[in-house]
Formats: sequence, structure tokens, C-alpha cells
Amino acid sequence: MNDAPAEPRPALRDDRSEPGTARPGAAGRTSAGPRRSKASADAILDAAQDLLAEAGYAGFSIEQVAKRAGAGKPTIYRWWNGKAALLLDVYARQKLVLTDDDTGTLEGDLASMLCSVSRFWRETPAGDIFRSIIAEAQSEPSALEALRSFLGERRHHVAAVFERARARGELDEGFDLDTTLDIVSGFLWARLLVRRLDDDLEGFNSFARQIARGVTRR
Repeated sequence: MNDAPAEPRPALRDDRSEPGTARPGAAGRTSAGPRRSKASADAILDAAQDLLAEAGYAGFSIEQVAKRAGAGKPTIYRWWNGKAALLLDVYARQKLVLTDDDTGTLEGDLASMLCSVSRFWRETPAGDIFRSIIAEAQSEPSALEALRSFLGERRHHVAAVFERARARGELDEGFDLDTTLDIVSGFLWARLLVRRLDDDLEGFNSFARQIARGVTRR
């Protein structure tokens, strides 16, 4: 049997509209070959999640996922173009509910969002999955491309906090949304990578306060 990967497919794009709510990535996927059943796709995603939990990133491979799922490697490669694309869909299955309460201030909204994301990474497999995706992206160009696409599609979840502040008239006229989103993402990633995912309310409030001071009207 020829185990060479078939024509790779890009990572699935998630079109969910509710901030932080994921659906199984395979459900809406169409392949280059015969259409897969949802049950088969779910079996592959389940196998990938279980393998990562048991063996970690170092022990994760498409070959091992295929064995666990009872699927052929070429079949998996028709749907995902590598480890990162597969892991991104596993990550998208996790359920993150970002608090959407309007606290009345940018500082309050941002601190609440930071706490929600940190807790999500800590209390679900999502933190380990996302760390593995970042690691894969450091040496694999296709993984880096998939990660960049994934992040670009989800920036609006964090941006919603600042759009509410803009609607309230809080933001300075020179406010730069893209740069501010990079700063907020960097703060979260730094904590993810060194496993500082505790409910550090003081730290979240302090960071949110500093951001608010820099972007709100004086």
C-alpha cells in the first residue's frame, strides 16, 4: 500500500459567529476524494486529542493517529495537510465561552476576557493543544501558515472588547486596534507558554489597566 500523502488540504476555516464557541472541524469539511462520514472524521479527531494527551507533542504523529483511528495515513492527509492543521481542528472542538458582559469600561471588559481565556487553556485540553501547534509552527512552514490563518480569523473575538469601548466613546482618536491586539495576544501567549494560567486577577486587572491608560481619552 502506498503511504505517500495525497494532495494536502488547507486547515478548515471556522465560520462560527459566537465569540469563542467552536464546532467540530470535520463536520463541514469536504475532501479531495470521496466524502468522509462525520463519524470517521470524529474518530480521527478523537484519536488525535487522546494521543496528544497521552504522549505529548514529542510523541504525536499522523501515523500514530491513523493507527488509533483505524484510518489510513493517505486518508488523513486528504483532510489535513499535517500535524498543525489536524491539531487546529482538535483545538476548535474545545468549548470556550468568553464572558460577553458589558462591565461599562474597557478595563473591566478586558480583564474579564483575559481571565476567561486563561481558565479555558487551563481547564481543558486546549492549552496543551495550542502549545503544540505553536511548537510545530517554529520549524514547519505549512504549520506556520495554518497558525497565522487561524489567528487572523479569530482576532475579532478580542477586537469585540475594544469595539464596545469605541462605541462608548472611551477610545482615543489615535487608537491603533491592530497593534493593541498584538500586545494583548502577546500577554496571553507568554502566560500560555510558561504555564502561568492561574486565576491571577490582580495581574489581569493590572494589565488591563495599563492598556486602558494607553488607549483611552484623557
